[in-house]
Parts: sequence; structure tokens; C-alpha cells
Amino acid sequence: MSGPAAAGVLIYAKHRDALASFYGQVLGMQQLHRDEHLTVMASSQLQLVIHAMPEAIASQVSIASPPVRRENVALKFFATVPSIAETVRAAEALGGQVFDERWQGPDFALCNAMDCEGNVFQLREWTAGHA
Repeated sequence: MSGPAAAGVLIYAKHRDALASFYGQVLGMQQLHRDEHLTVMASSQLQLVIHAMPEAIASQVSIASPPVRRENVALKFFATVPSIAETVRAAEALGGQVFDERWQGPDFALCNAMDCEGNVFQLREWTAGHA
């Protein structure tokens, strides 16, 4: 994906560079664009816009270490990875977490994960039945 996407996800970040690094390594995304306010990351399946929080808001936001899971949100995106087990190591090394509970969908396994700022998203991996 080299240009504007038809769809994607926008995340406001207190620590934009750390979040871009997290998604770059955990989801195998490449940086397409960066300016003073945003970083655009992409894979073949997803475009992610990481927007720096305005300073007035960022100064009031506290990100704990380790981050606190943000569960009171109405939206959660998902991304498919080659292996959830391999993704666990990368997520933890970068300050995130992949949660233990797993579910089974049609031809895929899934679980929830959290990035280094506490944003919850879902990981999926194809299972043997996937064509």
C-alpha cells in the first residue's frame, strides 16, 4: 500500500514515535509518511494513522508503565498476523501485551492485545482450514 488508503484506523498518541515503533514491529507495518503531527504506517492489509495528541490534551494524559488497559472504548480494530505466539514476544518487548484468552472464529484464531499506550486491539491468525 503506497498511497492513500480506502480505509484505515486513526489513533491519537501521547508518545507517537513509540506507538509507531510498536505497530511497525508487532504488525510488520512500514512508515509511509511523517510530519510534525502524524505518522502514517501501512501493511498490505491496513493503514494506520498515528496522530500526536495536541499538547494541551497530552499534558493531562498519563500513560503508566506498564500501561493500563483502556477498556471503555466503543471501537477496536483487528489485524491478522502470521503467528500470535510470535507476536507475543514482540509486543511485550515494546511495552504492550497479548492477553491469554483465545477464541476461535471460522478459519482463524483470535485474541485481544494492548499497545504501549493501553489501546486494545485484536490479533487474528489463520488456522489450517483457511484457503
